[in-house]
Amino acid sequence: MDSQAASSDSGGTEAEFLARYDPSLWPSIGVTADVVLLTVRHGRLCVLLVERANHPHQGKWALPGGFVDIEEDLDAAAQRELAEETGVAIEANWLEQLKTYGTPGRDPRMRMVTIAYLAFTNVTQEPVAADDARATRFFAIEDLHLPELGLTDGMDLAFDHATVIADGVERARAKLEYTTLASAFVDEPFTLGDLRRVYESVWDITLHEANFRRKVLGTPGFVEPTGTTAPTDGRPAQLYRRGPAERLHPPILRPPPD
Repeated sequence: MDSQAASSDSGGTEAEFLARYDPSLWPSIGVTADVVLLTVRHGRLCVLLVERANHPHQGKWALPGGFVDIEEDLDAAAQRELAEETGVAIEANWLEQLKTYGTPGRDPRMRMVTIAYLAFTNVTQEPVAADDARATRFFAIEDLHLPELGLTDGMDLAFDHATVIADGVERARAKLEYTTLASAFVDEPFTLGDLRRVYESVWDITLHEANFRRKVLGTPGFVEPTGTTAPTDGRPAQLYRRGPAERLHPPILRPPPD
């Protein structure tokens, strides 16, 4: 229990209690917001990283993020830091809280708690580094050192961001099963082949084309035909737009590993 509250909660008003409350008696804890921004590029699942211009971990690559201002909402802080460091703007409904990380020692400066966010985009323009980022670019997940995902030969990351990214990838893989998230990675209109390649990139597998087509078209509200086609090497491919559904019934389940 808060010892200050325990000694004061039996007398006086709340205003009087707050007037004499001394927050300096408690250890200082920093609060940051970091963003795991995922996209699919050239058939590979990628994450947006920044090269740190300052200590600690100067010169290492990390997730875009930074301190939450004293009067700032958490969601707003995540969006602001992403835009300031990379020039990428994400709508609020494309963001979701992933997890809170607060293991002692995760940041050498002080006890630091970060609220990690997961975001998805189909942006094709290159990000632009600014603020305290020396550089910024998209990295393929498979090129990073992410032991939780079985990737042990890639580039090391700052702080505990390897764990944060691994958690974000697993969340994205699960969300593809029961939501229409895959359509956030493609521009409209799109073919079912475009959509299938998103699943293959995120799940890191190869899907049976006919079975995938049957499942997508058998899921109400997932996609809607535009009535137009796109030329291919074979017969023209039907073009689709996003449907009204946000969740998939039935889900499109990830095949078990071989």
